[in-house]
Amino acid sequence: MWINVLKSKIHRVKITQAELNYVGSITIDKDLLDAANIIVGEKVQIVNNNNGQRFETYTIEGERGSGTICLNGAAARLAQVGDIVIIMSYAMMDFEEAKTFKPWVIFPDEGNKLV
Repeated sequence: MWINVLKSKIHRVKITQAELNYVGSITIDKDLLDAANIIVGEKVQIVNNNNGQRFETYTIEGERGSGTICLNGAAARLAQVGDIVIIMSYAMMDFEEAKTFKPWVIFPDEGNKLV
């Protein structure tokens, strides 16, 4: 049996930018992507703590060390600059493997920087 489990989580980052007139996606500081083991183009789920919205998109690499969390395209309508979000990705794995799997979870500071 295969199940879908949490692979990576960027816990409580602040939206720094929203670009409605863009193709789509979420731009994330490369430092945060690396620390959470999320790759460019990976599907992520975003949960907005301010308004309860939950949605999915894919990642784009942002400037390393910038703290950028930018919603692009239609997703820009689902959060405002300053909103706090949680970004998660999932992986399919064998049930037995999933029992011992440890996800990458990071807790950036209020400026979206690694601590």
